[in-house]
Amino acid sequence: MPRSEFGRELSVSAAPAQAWATLIDVPVLVSWISVLEQAEEQEHLARYSAVLLDRLGPFKLRADLAITLSDVRTEEHVTVHAEGEDRQVGSRLVVDATLDLAPSADGGTMVRVAGVYEVSGKVAAMGGGTINKKAEKIIGEFFANAEKVLGAA
Repeated sequence: MPRSEFGRELSVSAAPAQAWATLIDVPVLVSWISVLEQAEEQEHLARYSAVLLDRLGPFKLRADLAITLSDVRTEEHVTVHAEGEDRQVGSRLVVDATLDLAPSADGGTMVRVAGVYEVSGKVAAMGGGTINKKAEKIIGEFFANAEKVLGAA
């Protein structure tokens, strides 16, 4: 399956420092997404792990994810790379994303997330539409929780 792009913006009432503290807390973010669990910090602002558990059509996925943060600029920007493989199903997931924060005139923060994801192997045979629908659900969960925790602006 070719790489699929995603991106979304959200204006929140939280100040940039508060938004940053929440949005770089990987275990908290993992708790926001229904298909992820068991987040562990291995090195602060650098390396984390989580487990993806999901069902997609006839496939029951379980992939250990390695998550790395790079290009960290406090309260402004971070690049995230996550990848994992379910060897039993024979599928692989790779996500590359950026998180950008900018102060807004009202004291809140503009949150921008953009990136690409790629699913390969047997699960990719389910088709791009099915995978994209699942990805949109995950992105929606992330932003709904960000809005709830950081306040809608």
